[in-house]
Amino acid sequence: MADSSETFYATGKRKESIARVWIQSGEGNITINDKKPMEYFCRESLEYNILQPLNVTNSRTSYDIVAQVSGGGLAGQSGAVRLGISRALTLSDQGLRPALKRAGLLTRDSRIVERKKYGRPGARKRFQFSKR
Repeated sequence: MADSSETFYATGKRKESIARVWIQSGEGNITINDKKPMEYFCRESLEYNILQPLNVTNSRTSYDIVAQVSGGGLAGQSGAVRLGISRALTLSDQGLRPALKRAGLLTRDSRIVERKKYGRPGARKRFQFSKR
């Protein structure tokens, strides 16, 4: 690990959400948009989602994390924060990279909403067919 007072910055993206994440050595405090994770996301599954990189690397109480996230919905925002935390952990300690890579936490989820096509009510939905 690098110098204890050093701060590492990374960006994570998912759907329309963008998260800016700063990590530094600490006691395990996590702040997302100036709130605690459970206060901000309101769902345990989303909180578990952002803690995945820390659980995989056994560093839950080793880092303090501050994240600013905007755009999209809560699920996209939690995915963006998770990617940002994973990238920042990799910058802080290259030895964590294989475990994060194996768990699939360093890959950006590139799935986005498919565009609506003309002559249709949605991306793939069609209007009701009438034979007569």
